[in-house]
Amino acid sequence: MSSEYRTGREGEFTYRGHTLDELQEMSLDEVAELLPARQRRTIQRGLSVQQEKLRERAREAGEQETANDPIRTHLRDMPVLPEFVDLTFEVYTGQSFERVRVEPEMIGHYLGEFQLTRTSVEHGQAGIGATRSSKFVPLK
Repeated sequence: MSSEYRTGREGEFTYRGHTLDELQEMSLDEVAELLPARQRRTIQRGLSVQQEKLRERAREAGEQETANDPIRTHLRDMPVLPEFVDLTFEVYTGQSFERVRVEPEMIGHYLGEFQLTRTSVEHGQAGIGATRSSKFVPLK
């Protein structure tokens, strides 16, 4: 894993006073103590079978630094852990899989936060069968 991320006062990425390398060497329970309450509770109650499988696949992908194949998942509720940094996931949005490259700043969030499931609505002109009043478009 590369530690070329520069943020913070000293120029090195830190999460609650710990560098990325320190976070990656911590156990899951030690990392859980640093996470926000909702993510900490998820880990303390125990990750689901699917979440453990995803974590194992991420660990294997992290060891193979040559392969950049994205990890496909439906688990939008998986907390981003320090071992996921620099990996690429394909998160399911309900219609398709969208790529998410995990950065250190994403630690403590959920994978689903980085791919929206709803698109923003952009209204155009009134369609066929619209009423007369809804067809009115003011001239500029």
